[in-house]
Amino acid sequence: MFPAPPSVMTSPKGSRAQKLKLPTLTRKGTLEVPSPTEEDWAKDDEEDWVFKGPDQEQDSLPQPYRMINKLVNFLFDHSWEIIEEREASRKAELSCIQPTIYPPLLESKLNKMPNCMAISQDYVFIGGTKGFSIYNLYSAKRIYVWEKLKVDVTSIWATDLGSEILIASVDEMGIIRLFYFYKDGLYLIKAINEADDTSKQTTCIKMEISEGGDFAAFLLQGAGDIWLDVYKLPKESWLKEVEHPQLTINPKKKVRQLQLNTLDPVTADNLETDINISFRGDVKLSLPVYIMKIKPPKPVAGTTFKSPLEVFAKIEDCCGLGSGQNHFIKDSQWEQQASIFNATFKKYLDGEWEEEPLSMATFHFLLPSCIIAMPVEVKSPPGVACVIGVHWTGSHNFFLYSLNRTLKDKADPEGVWPCAAPIAVSQLSGCYSYLVLACEDGVLTLWDLAEGQNMYPEGPVKSQMKCVVLCTDASLHLVAATGTQRPTLSVLVERPVKHLDEAICAVAPVQALPGMVLIFSSNGSVHLMDVAKPQIVCAFAPPRSYHLAVPWKPVFGVSLHHPCFLLRGDHPDEIGSASQAEDIPNSIFYFNFEAYPLLEQISRNCTIPQANVLDDTTFPQVLPLEERCENFFQKRFQKPVKNKVKEQEHWTRLQRYSLLLQRENLKK
Repeated sequence: MFPAPPSVMTSPKGSRAQKLKLPTLTRKGTLEVPSPTEEDWAKDDEEDWVFKGPDQEQDSLPQPYRMINKLVNFLFDHSWEIIEEREASRKAELSCIQPTIYPPLLESKLNKMPNCMAISQDYVFIGGTKGFSIYNLYSAKRIYVWEKLKVDVTSIWATDLGSEILIASVDEMGIIRLFYFYKDGLYLIKAINEADDTSKQTTCIKMEISEGGDFAAFLLQGAGDIWLDVYKLPKESWLKEVEHPQLTINPKKKVRQLQLNTLDPVTADNLETDINISFRGDVKLSLPVYIMKIKPPKPVAGTTFKSPLEVFAKIEDCCGLGSGQNHFIKDSQWEQQASIFNATFKKYLDGEWEEEPLSMATFHFLLPSCIIAMPVEVKSPPGVACVIGVHWTGSHNFFLYSLNRTLKDKADPEGVWPCAAPIAVSQLSGCYSYLVLACEDGVLTLWDLAEGQNMYPEGPVKSQMKCVVLCTDASLHLVAATGTQRPTLSVLVERPVKHLDEAICAVAPVQALPGMVLIFSSNGSVHLMDVAKPQIVCAFAPPRSYHLAVPWKPVFGVSLHHPCFLLRGDHPDEIGSASQAEDIPNSIFYFNFEAYPLLEQISRNCTIPQANVLDDTTFPQVLPLEERCENFFQKRFQKPVKNKVKEQEHWTRLQRYSLLLQRENLKK
């Protein structure tokens, strides 16, 4: 038998030896694998080693303390990064030259929150609670209030008709109302889409009025469908009817009409001016003429055509050529292509898909031009829009529809401008001479409509255009194109990376200062930039007691004919004390460019001469032939001819103009 093993006992000295932590030498940095050759070994240096005491080593904490420790360390590191970033930005602000900040010239205090504003002639139209108000542009005083709606006005437009103004308002229900403002009278023309049955009520999403107020287009939505209604406005009849009014009431809408006519008297206490404006709801004006209904293009589907000849035989006068609707691809081919696509990308297509939203439309009224293909019999008066250009969401095509038609005519496009990618956004210049189409692939197409209007140019065609582009990443670019040369692209404002509150949310051109744009940032700042240099000229700001209520969506208006712009501001100290949004004190601030010494000097020496913007020769084809001949004679005798060759060219061109004048007189 073996003796029993002795019992295992723990020595107290052994336990103390295990718990005792001796000093250690730790090498700085990370360990590296040494090379096989001893000569290449790095020589140890005493500075490379760190003596750590037994109390300096950190034991790993148990959970959840390790997680708490990491979070605390992360908060400290993140806070320190923010402190360093703010310090760097403060030093950068002190080192850079700050632009001159100009205060507003006038302030108009409002007792209700304004939702929108529009400027025309010497008046400002502000839409808000239950209607809109009319203010004087120069004195900032209210001269009339029209508040007879049960809902608020969300959008408002004002178009100059000469001595009259056409006003269009859209309320929260999406109902459009047209008003006619002439001298001291305000007239209601019509509520375009108002329906007695609320279940059949349509909503206006977007609208546009042509230059001069000859046509209007409204994008309507209802019953799961969307379409574009185009009207012709009888503005000549309106002027006669207000000068010789006929007091009539439509018996079918007697109750609704009486509600608009029985207005509360506007006393002098409610107004801030001596001008007496009255609402003339008892005067009946001619209604707009409905001429066209444009629907989104149908999806491309198979046809029964067997040859290209059958396809071209279907097209009448080449109208609609390029839309992609006329082809000889069969339904079986489309189905085969769809099955191949679904089989290839099955793993991406499986699952629930959200319902596609309705297609939206962007539209512009265009003046006559040679680059727009129109039927020969179509003739438009000078300076009057003849075409409406439309493009829909996700569509590659820019459709052109003639405005010289009636509702009985088929609403087919007379022309199509196809693009290589879907058109994302389009913009027409304020002088109606340039059109920009921006596609989803980042390609911009610039159209010079003014050169297209000049059928007989006096010299080589030299189109010059500068376009400011605001991208989705809040960066601002300048695209310059000259003739047939390659366009140039320059960055005006970089994309904000660290300071996201400096992101640009809106850009507006200033007609009174050619080459200048107003830049509105998310932090509420407003800057004036010269895009040609480029540099920030100055900044505008309301008083310190006010700020922009919604900086990323500022409410402002820039005058097309006066050197000024308006900006809405709210009082931050009284926002918390207000019970409702309508009770928040608001103000409209008036900034006049000519009132500031720096801008007054820049206005005289602007980058783009004002004469080039307002010169009638920009649209020579719009002018009658007699006026063009008269302009030619004036230029002929003002500028001396240096040689006989140029003189002969002048006389040849003069003979050609004379022949054209004789032909037009014979036609008349």
